[in-house]
Amino acid sequence: MKVLRILPLILSTLLIGAHFLRSGNVIVMLLCVAAPLLLLLRNRVVTSGIQVLLAVAAVEWLRTAMMIAQERAATGAPVTRMFVILGSVALFTLLSGVPLFGFGGRRGHAGSGIRGLAVE
Repeated sequence: MKVLRILPLILSTLLIGAHFLRSGNVIVMLLCVAAPLLLLLRNRVVTSGIQVLLAVAAVEWLRTAMMIAQERAATGAPVTRMFVILGSVALFTLLSGVPLFGFGGRRGHAGSGIRGLAVE
């Protein structure tokens, strides 16, 4: 079941990694593709960091959409379909971090911030 929680994350990091590889940024691509492996540490800071990475990746998709739109507008080509596609990719990338809420840390331990139900 945990694999299903991180499957969108893996797909998002592969997509953004391919994006950076296409532009020649091999080091950034490797960092993006290796990011899901950090979840093995089961640390809240790491989980939050990966969620920030996904948010930055979504912004990168929107920046890319704007750059492509400028190029297409200069040639008179339509941009609507491109905005729908890259906007969907950006939204998917952003939402792929949602299943990670509550992923890091150990449940039920002191200081974990998770409270049990009190029956009185």
